[in-house]
Amino acid sequence: MNEHASARVRVVAAVFVVLALVAAWLGAHATNAARDAQAQSNANTQTPQAGQQPPQENPAFAELHKRVAGHENAPAEQVFTNIQVLKGVPAQRFLQIMGAYSRALGVRCDYCHIPGEWEKDDKETKQTARDMVRMTADINAEVKKIKTIAADNPMVNCSTCHRGQPKPAPGMGPGQGPRPDGGPRPQGAPTPPAQKP
Repeated sequence: MNEHASARVRVVAAVFVVLALVAAWLGAHATNAARDAQAQSNANTQTPQAGQQPPQENPAFAELHKRVAGHENAPAEQVFTNIQVLKGVPAQRFLQIMGAYSRALGVRCDYCHIPGEWEKDDKETKQTARDMVRMTADINAEVKKIKTIAADNPMVNCSTCHRGQPKPAPGMGPGQGPRPDGGPRPQGAPTPPAQKP
């Protein structure tokens, strides 16, 4: 096989990998959207019973919202300290993105950050998150080069692989791997491949 044909094979293989990632993301996105809609519906219909207080926002996160107030459209690096990726993103959108990361990995802010000292780089998970942001940006940039895929919007994100878990889920196709909510798999659903020790 000549070098040109070999390059074509690599491109086709990359396209199939990206399509598998897209399929996994679409499956996870549909599941997450349904779960979020149900949670929102429940939140809208639930009222505190006598003697109960309504749920309170995390005080550490409330502090960040106060910092953004009046600067919602300013670049994140002008509102927050030590922004290394996502520069230029409006500060309000930046907080929304951080919330999306938390949901995609099923973790709280303190998984990567020290609440109240958000700028510190003391946790390895924070650098890993930055690396993952760069990786998904690189993948999405490559997907946009494929003319047969409408890639106006990002095709992969954290949920594509993590699906509600801190570590990437082992299965890549829809219906594979553990469910994001930790529930049992429906009968007849594919089981994830065994992980090697």
